Amino acid sequence: MRKLTAAAALATFVCTITNLSAATEKQIDLATIVTKADAASILGETVKDAQARNGDGADGYYSRCNYYSQNPGKSLVLRVRQAAPGQLEPAKQLEELSAGKTQLKALTGLGEKAAVLSEPPMLLLYAVKGNAFVTVAIGGFDDAKIATEKAKTLAKKILTQL
Repeated sequence: MRKLTAAAALATFVCTITNLSAATEKQIDLATIVTKADAASILGETVKDAQARNGDGADGYYSRCNYYSQNPGKSLVLRVRQAAPGQLEPAKQLEELSAGKTQLKALTGLGEKAAVLSEPPMLLLYAVKGNAFVTVAIGGFDDAKIATEKAKTLAKKILTQL
């Protein structure tokens, strides 16, 4: 009876660990999170079909999705790297990216850490949540405040899926 109880306890433990591990490694697809309609709304004009790609890399899982306006000039570039165990942690990646760059400004209210670099007409927003490093780049806006709000909206949408 003791062996059966111990085996059942071990099986429960293994299943729990496996489920927790799978939950933290949920792979996302940016093209399904940020749709063509979302991109058109953010950019304020019609966009071409998404250029999307997902897959495993040497240091983790990657999802990328690019949208470009029908009329040249505006773009939306999205990236998520979900770090593999033992690889560069996203918080460290943001720290290294920020080192010595005074133009990269910290943001609050997005994930565990976030920062933005705005040099109109281009804006780059980086956010960290768990093992994920999120990048939202918006091109074609001269108003940094508007571009920042648009990027934050998209980052929040992506972060809720992680």
